[in-house]
Amino acid sequence: MTKLIGIVVLTTSLFASNLLLQIDKNLQPGSSETYKKLINIEPDGSKKEFLLYQAKSGTDKMVSSFLKPVSEKGRNTLRLGENMWLYMPSVGRPIRITSMQSVVGGVFNNADIMRVDFNSEYNLVKEESKKDRFLLELKAKNDTIAYDKLLMIVDKKTITPIQIECYSSTGMLIKTLYYKDIKDFGSGIVRPSVIETKSPFYKGYKSIMIYGKITPKKFTPETFTIDNINKVDDLRR
Repeated sequence: MTKLIGIVVLTTSLFASNLLLQIDKNLQPGSSETYKKLINIEPDGSKKEFLLYQAKSGTDKMVSSFLKPVSEKGRNTLRLGENMWLYMPSVGRPIRITSMQSVVGGVFNNADIMRVDFNSEYNLVKEESKKDRFLLELKAKNDTIAYDKLLMIVDKKTITPIQIECYSSTGMLIKTLYYKDIKDFGSGIVRPSVIETKSPFYKGYKSIMIYGKITPKKFTPETFTIDNINKVDDLRR
C-alpha cells in the first residue's frame, strides 16, 4: 500500500510539472520572436500605444526593442533570469531595472511585459480539475519573483490561461490578468492573442497587450548580452 501511495504521489507531481511545461509551450516556443502592441488606457479614456519586438531563448532570456512611437524607438530591454536592464540611446548605457517597475507605465510591469516561462519561476502547489478547466495555485520559487503567488484558471481544451490573479507575499491582490481571443499563429501555436489587466492600485486604469505575430526562431547566445543590448533591432533584418 505504501508503495502504491508513493506511485500515486509521483504521478500527480509529474502531471503538475508537465502541465506547467505544456502551458509554457503553448503560450510561446522556447526560442521565438514576437511582435506585440501595448495599450495603456487612462480613466478619461485617453490611450498611449507602444509597438515592441521581442526575442526569447530558453526559459530565462529575452530582449525587447521599441518600434513605436518614434519617441521611444531605440529603447531596448534585456532579461536574464530575474535580472533586467533598460538601454536608452540618450543615456548610451544599460541601466538596471526591476521586475515590478514598468518601462511603459500603466498596469503592466516589466515582469508582465518580459514574461518568460511560468515553470522556471513557480512551483505548482495545488491543482483542481473542473469540467472544462484547471484551477492552479502557483508559488514563487524564490523572493526575487515579481509575484509570490498566482491563482491561475486554465482552459482544458487549449491548455492556456483564462485568468491569473497575482498576489504579494502578504496575500494582497496586486492585479488580475485576463487572457482572451484565442488565435492560431501558425507553427502549432494556438493561444490567447490578447491579455488585459486591471489592478486595485490603479483604479480606472487598464492595460492591454495584443500579440500580432509569434514565430519560432533560433538566436545566438551573444544576442542576450549586455554588450549587445543596443543591437536588438538588428535581429529583425
